[in-house]
Amino acid sequence: MFKQLLSVMLLFAAALTASAQDTRCYETRIYYTHPGRLDALLTRFRDHTTKIFEKHGMTNVGYWVPLHEENKLIYVLSYPDRAARDASWKAFVSDPEWKKVQSDSEVSGKIVAKVESIFMDATDFSPKIKSSKSKKDRVFELRTYTANAGKLPDLLSRFRDHTLKLFKKHGMTNVAYWTVTGKDDTLIYILAHPSEEDGKKAFDAFRVDPVWVKARDESEKNGKLAAKVESVYMKATDFSTIK
Repeated sequence: MFKQLLSVMLLFAAALTASAQDTRCYETRIYYTHPGRLDALLTRFRDHTTKIFEKHGMTNVGYWVPLHEENKLIYVLSYPDRAARDASWKAFVSDPEWKKVQSDSEVSGKIVAKVESIFMDATDFSPKIKSSKSKKDRVFELRTYTANAGKLPDLLSRFRDHTLKLFKKHGMTNVAYWTVTGKDDTLIYILAHPSEEDGKKAFDAFRVDPVWVKARDESEKNGKLAAKVESVYMKATDFSTIK
């Protein structure tokens, strides 16, 4: 009887875990504007684009501009799945309202010079992504890890079991974690800090934390996990759902 009850409980727990897993399709979109045209792009997103996205079933996750780069907007959308994403964008680009907005906003010239798109899947340890507004201005840090060959599972395990807790210990806020769809070597995540200076100080403290040093060394007995780490400090736009 006990074994049967235990089996039922384990199956129930597994079902809850599966249902809690975020299976949405995420997309990071990076817009590079023509020189001096970022404000025009932000105005178009603020006044029109985000609303038309929602009209077509897209979820606005967050919008940011880098602190140390000009003419660039980074934002994240989510969709129920890839098919829904493609259908939403097809409807968006053919929407008469969007066509008029685009035409009216480009009377003085084209705004966007280039667009990059990255499809992503939430990790099983990513916090639930929801709208948030801090009482104080925060900065966000977009970090991209490229893992050595075959090392992404070990890197994810280290984040799941150790890194997220240590980030929180040192005052960093875990916003979201994703792997790149169709790639087996990339982890992308976003942290929030009170300021860029605070973020750098927090990482300095994190790197010398004995708990981290032990976790890192144990995880890298068979070789380093990350081949490259890239970091971009950003500020949320005034219309971002995450601030």
